[in-house]
Amino acid sequence: MYRKASRRAVALLLVTCLVAPGCANRVQDVFQPLASAPSDTSRISMLVATTRKSSKNPGQLYSGDRGTAISLNSVTVSIPPDKNRKIGEVQWPSRLPPNPEREFAVLDVAKAESERQILEWFRQHRNSKRQVLIFVHGFNNSYSDAVFRFAQVVHDSGTDAVPILFTWPSRGRVFDYLYDKESANYSRRALEDLIIQAAKSPDVEDVTILAHSMGGWLAAEALRGVAMREKSIPAKVKNVILASPDIDIDVFRRQFIEMGPKRPHFAILTSTRDKALEISGWLSGGIDRVGGSDLRPYAPIMEELGVTVIDTSSIAASDPLGHNAFADSPEVVRLLGRRLAGQSLEGSEVTFADQVGVAAANFAGSAARVAVAAPVSIISGEAREVLKRELTPSTDRMVDGQIAY
Repeated sequence: MYRKASRRAVALLLVTCLVAPGCANRVQDVFQPLASAPSDTSRISMLVATTRKSSKNPGQLYSGDRGTAISLNSVTVSIPPDKNRKIGEVQWPSRLPPNPEREFAVLDVAKAESERQILEWFRQHRNSKRQVLIFVHGFNNSYSDAVFRFAQVVHDSGTDAVPILFTWPSRGRVFDYLYDKESANYSRRALEDLIIQAAKSPDVEDVTILAHSMGGWLAAEALRGVAMREKSIPAKVKNVILASPDIDIDVFRRQFIEMGPKRPHFAILTSTRDKALEISGWLSGGIDRVGGSDLRPYAPIMEELGVTVIDTSSIAASDPLGHNAFADSPEVVRLLGRRLAGQSLEGSEVTFADQVGVAAANFAGSAARVAVAAPVSIISGEAREVLKRELTPSTDRMVDGQIAY
């Protein structure tokens, strides 16, 4: 059985290498700004915070190695007109300079030298609600991968929240999984600092965190750290969206508890067809990952605890591994846009059945359906109480020779 699982995992790794962005022969020196772009292109300006080491190549800006400080840059990305692209896709440059009518292009890069510069940039780009969106990318992402993907998500979701990218030292290579995992660990304190500073700013009223894959583990760890440093997670951090989170399901339970009772609302996008998380589970000793598990049976209890579960298994993602539905599926990107606009993920389109079944939402007239929750009647009262108790801080009292953990 183990040999069979090993062969399957190796085969999946090889498939991953063939289709993952870090393995493709992409143009990487994309940070040589274009002088201009046509007026019919869109522009996304973001603030980028990173723990990566600076690259000697100005066209790359930062490498996959670990830096010794947090570096900040403002970056403006041009996105082709909607008539020349599909929602959910990053039109990567095929050569340099890129063709902005059909490809993503960098228009401006500026290093933030002082807090005053950062504040001035923020005030130029903030919306009336003073919302901030912090994005944490996942495994196997170069600096340019993270910037272009975030620009695509911001554009396609339609959010006008101020975009802040937190990019940690991923080498952008599929066989560097363990290096990336340790690099995420290395970056926890830096992300904590970013969250705390955003929440303390009088110019910010609402912080949403969107984290993908291994970045979900980093975001959850950082929020746990913020809660411990600040005694609770700041009230301005209102929403956390974990897309295909690569988190050991037992570890997430502990992270969730240790964040304390004043947690933001969590939305977790899962898929039982996520091959990347299947590989991660194998590499991690066979423990299920949160983003690859069927959490629908627990959705009603999760909702009581401030967690919405969205199962995207039925969505046909462009990514062959089924790992990037949060960004490359038009239905899910629009769903994110609703959340980022402050709307409920359920909304008027979702109805919860009283009988056994799955409640679903139909987005933008598409035939694709996203399972949002399961009716309460699926779960016995005893099972509901056990799960709720397990996701609630313990009283530290000893019962039958054991202290709940």
